Amino acid sequence: MARHRETRERARGPSQRQLRAGELIRHAVAEVLTREEVHHEDLGGVAITVTEVSMSPDLRQAACYIMPLGGKDADKILTALNETGPWLSGQVARRVRLKFSPRLYFRIDGSFDNADHIQQLLKRGDVAPDLVPEMADPREDGDDGA
Repeated sequence: MARHRETRERARGPSQRQLRAGELIRHAVAEVLTREEVHHEDLGGVAITVTEVSMSPDLRQAACYIMPLGGKDADKILTALNETGPWLSGQVARRVRLKFSPRLYFRIDGSFDNADHIQQLLKRGDVAPDLVPEMADPREDGDDGA
């Protein structure tokens, strides 16, 4: 019975509470990163975008999806963020009032790559002609002149 409920909950997606908490944490993490409060040699002077924060159902874990500006040194920055994760969790806990301070995990956001891939597909020669609307024939507007 519990397994059925788990599957059903996963199919529904995140709750409003998870979404709200994720957005609060996203803003807090972005604030810490933009103020350059993080003292790590790999994070100095690097602009990082926090695109989304996905919360676990119990709000104790947060997956932060990030993308460095230009996508440069993404793996090195990801490693540095995961190393400073406990410190960042403490900074977030000071800014966001939750019952428990969530443990932060960082991941590279793949949605930019997916969007670029879709753009490239839409520009292909065999696809692009299908996307241009054809000129409407003036005789097809339903007005037969009478």
